Amino acid sequence: MNLSEPFIRRPVMTALLTLSAILFGVLAYKSLPVNDLPAVDYPVIQVAVAYPGATPATMANNVATPLERQFMQIPGLEIVTSSSSQGNTSFTLQFGLDKSIDAAATDVQTAITQAQGQLPPDLPSPPTLSKTNPNDQPIKYIALTSNSVTEAQLYDYASTQAGERISIVPGVSRVQVYGSPSAIRIKADPSALASRGMTMDDLAKAIQNGTTYQGAGQFDGPHRTFLLQPQGQLETAEQYNALVVGYYKNSPIYLRDVAKAVSSVEDERMDLRFWLRDYKTPTATVVVAVFRQAGVNAVQVSKAVEDLIPTIQKTLPASVRINTIYDRSLSIVHSIDDVQATLFIAFILVVLVIFLFLGRATDTLIPIVALPLSLLLTFIAMSAMGYSLDNLSLMALVLAIGFLVDDAIVFLENAVRRMEKYGESPLVAALNGAKEISFTILSMTVSLAAVFLPLLLMSGLMGRIFREFSVTIIVAIFASGIVSLTLTPLMCARMLKPHGHGKENWVERVIGGVEKRVLGVYGRSLYFFLDHKWISAILWLVCLAGTVELFRVVPKSFLPVGDSGFMFGVMIAQQGSSPNQMQHYQTKAIEAMDQNPNVLLGVTVTGLGSFFPANQGFMFAFLKDFKDRAASPQT
Repeated sequence: MNLSEPFIRRPVMTALLTLSAILFGVLAYKSLPVNDLPAVDYPVIQVAVAYPGATPATMANNVATPLERQFMQIPGLEIVTSSSSQGNTSFTLQFGLDKSIDAAATDVQTAITQAQGQLPPDLPSPPTLSKTNPNDQPIKYIALTSNSVTEAQLYDYASTQAGERISIVPGVSRVQVYGSPSAIRIKADPSALASRGMTMDDLAKAIQNGTTYQGAGQFDGPHRTFLLQPQGQLETAEQYNALVVGYYKNSPIYLRDVAKAVSSVEDERMDLRFWLRDYKTPTATVVVAVFRQAGVNAVQVSKAVEDLIPTIQKTLPASVRINTIYDRSLSIVHSIDDVQATLFIAFILVVLVIFLFLGRATDTLIPIVALPLSLLLTFIAMSAMGYSLDNLSLMALVLAIGFLVDDAIVFLENAVRRMEKYGESPLVAALNGAKEISFTILSMTVSLAAVFLPLLLMSGLMGRIFREFSVTIIVAIFASGIVSLTLTPLMCARMLKPHGHGKENWVERVIGGVEKRVLGVYGRSLYFFLDHKWISAILWLVCLAGTVELFRVVPKSFLPVGDSGFMFGVMIAQQGSSPNQMQHYQTKAIEAMDQNPNVLLGVTVTGLGSFFPANQGFMFAFLKDFKDRAASPQT
């Protein structure tokens, strides 16, 4: 069996195939997206329902229960978790991993449509769903702050000037603005309503009838037609205060008589604060979260958004500042750089070890060429399968780099053996060696790839996370086998120099002497343990017991703990805590961050009822650069 003979006999064909692999490998490497983890299609759906003013009991009975009945009928649904708070209900629907997230989203939307008739008719908007993906996290947080602009105006700037311009950047999937939009809030006086014989429902209906758009028809003249455009939508608080909401004793009742309309925001309970070390906390803050599209390069998208920020700043008032408070691409770049540095160091070490044992630069070059070429072929396969350059795929390449040269070294050593033993020329030795070793290399490649096959067949979330790792390392192994049966035989036939007794250089003589002494020590120790087999048995038992004990005490986690320079926390107060009390705790949280010198800036939010109950808030702490910190991020 001589799989390599056509490639030895046709050097031009082999050289062209090699150049093609190099070209397409470089192009594939540059086109691969960069991420921290593989893209995992995790079938979890989030459903949110807003019903302002409703109590948690009303949300649970009138909103959550009808939806749960419909959700429970969806096939493949494993876990349903619901949480009802004042004015909001959220669901987390987890499906089996064999169900695609798109199919799950379609089924959930159908269930929401079927439950629509059982929900309160005055819901401001139907329930909304969103797909949950471990990679679907904001790649960048941008803060707009001001000491003179109101929160409502700042929200408008963030939505229009910043959000709309960022959303058209190539690679950006969506932009989410965290804040409260402007609104006219009407604060009713129950005593004034009761004295005039009105109820809250009467007031609500009067406001609804007085602020709706209605078609008023048209006037048709002999030559022209005039459309009637009544001013049905009130826009300012003064217009609302002047609205007639009823009559009492033949006198009109104006809204200002029973209530007060003020220009404010939709949710006055929400308080979002931006804190930066050594700077005064601004009076108004809005945060913009930027999400990237699946499969695009996170680093390129983040850089494009960052380059756009100075342009956006020019369109904002001078009192409004826009700052990047968190850039997830920086941690991705740092982790990828670390892995790439490890890959480069591993390559250098492999080259040095091969050179020391082979002793000749030309002989070392033959297996070394197989290493980058195997990696380039792997990049082509990764690009074809839609993979990315992430920690797991690069870790697979780091692990593979040690045995990517094994097949080439086996072929090289066999050719050198024939030259030394039979005095054959490099061409004849390569051809005859290929007959002897081709099947061996093929079996080595298949057996080594089979070691990582269980990872590919692993089920569950772990299987999905490590699938890219296993496929990458298997592809790299097969790429190494292909190179060792094509390019390596040609290089052996063309580049090897005569070997044999009396033709060694000084490196071969020195390393050969060291090797003889090491083999002598190993041989004596081997004979000792063969003569005292009971010592070997005891050592084997000790090692087995130590392995079991160390496996038990070693800390275990889903993924290694890394330093992203970002921390997230939740503030939980007693049930029934008022917004003022939550804002007091929010101030305490900012003071705690200020006392920690490792924290550079932070964002705290309370009163965000669509995500948390009223007695909870959350905080983001962004740490200084790792080199500038005096302590670990756990502090």
